[in-house]
Amino acid sequence: MKNSMEKYYPDEDYLLLSGIQHMAFCERQWALIHIEQVWAENVRTIEGKHLHKRTDDSFFDETRKDIRVVRAMPIISNRLGLRGIADVVEFHRTEETSKGVAVRLKNRKGWWRPYPVEYKRGRPKRDDRDAVQLCAQAMALEEMLNVSIDIGFLYYGQTRHREQIFINKALRDRAKELSRKMHEMMAAGKTPQAQKSKHCNLCSLKEICQPELTIRHRSVEKYLERMVDLEMKDY
Repeated sequence: MKNSMEKYYPDEDYLLLSGIQHMAFCERQWALIHIEQVWAENVRTIEGKHLHKRTDDSFFDETRKDIRVVRAMPIISNRLGLRGIADVVEFHRTEETSKGVAVRLKNRKGWWRPYPVEYKRGRPKRDDRDAVQLCAQAMALEEMLNVSIDIGFLYYGQTRHREQIFINKALRDRAKELSRKMHEMMAAGKTPQAQKSKHCNLCSLKEICQPELTIRHRSVEKYLERMVDLEMKDY
């Protein structure tokens, strides 16, 4: 049942849940990708796509002993106004039989607790961008399944190790704040000025963003148009 005090977004205003990771990394990166529709590949993004191939089969559904594995599961959060695809959702059989903690599954006996599992290339990050994306997935699953989820997992391709993440209040508040910013920026339709820092070297959009040159706000689309005009004048 919806709480009248909470804000719910209309369907046309829903944003990509995966974008919350971009927003956590850099507000300008999020705007370039989701407002200006600019994208660029680098080694990291290609490796990330390769890693996700193993999770992108939406028809994959298996049960191994007491764990049911569902890949590429569509998820949606009305409270965050976000929708997307969870890499993997694991349902663990449990002795807990109360609603709000575990769920019943069609054609499966017993009760099951859901846990989101997000796949990432490389190693664990020093910042919270991966954890906050996982948290948003957990929050979406909570709404969809009417349960409470206290942990999730991040699997890193380079270390081949699964990190347990606690879905605590601080992480939930961070996800709420980032999703609010995403909606505000999308409504305004403006890309913020670059804030040059060390993490710019990790960004696949560095050459397009041009943080060294972006002293004031400018649209990348307009910047590219100017570059094309200058090239045409040389002919």
